[in-house]
Amino acid sequence: MVTRKQVLFLLLFVLFIVEGTILPLLIPSAWQMRISANLVYIVILFIAVYHHRHTALVLGIFFGLLHDVVFYGEMIGPYGFSMGLSAYMMGLIFQAPRAPLPVMVSVVLLGSLLNDTMLFFLYKLFQLNHVTFDWALLEYMIPNLFIHFVFALIIYVPLRKQLERIGKRKSKAQEAS
Repeated sequence: MVTRKQVLFLLLFVLFIVEGTILPLLIPSAWQMRISANLVYIVILFIAVYHHRHTALVLGIFFGLLHDVVFYGEMIGPYGFSMGLSAYMMGLIFQAPRAPLPVMVSVVLLGSLLNDTMLFFLYKLFQLNHVTFDWALLEYMIPNLFIHFVFALIIYVPLRKQLERIGKRKSKAQEAS
């Protein structure tokens, strides 16, 4: 029998594949250098807030390392580190099983900005980018924030319901034991 957690992991994997196959077809070619929508990360932020921050940490590290290997091959680890740590921090700050839409949108925007900022400074530390933070903020961080905002609005209701059901099953199992 397939559990909801397994379905959630499968959803993350499908979103990872969509990021690399279908999304580039939807984004105009002139914008593809500016926008790298990280849909998996948005779902991981939902998990951090509605489920548990430790689960989000592990999923962030796992899918971040997948991003490093498949999409960004210059270094192994920056995406794993930044996705895991920023998702954990957002879950630590905003842990709320019934967070309303404005709170969740704030988490998505702050988490995305934190993730992109961490990546910028990691690449700056190892001298892999030679642009200023102002340029990066205007050229790719803000457009990514807009895409993440729209995606968070689209998935808010169905994903919240699924994560609440996982939480209810977890609490019922704890009561039974």
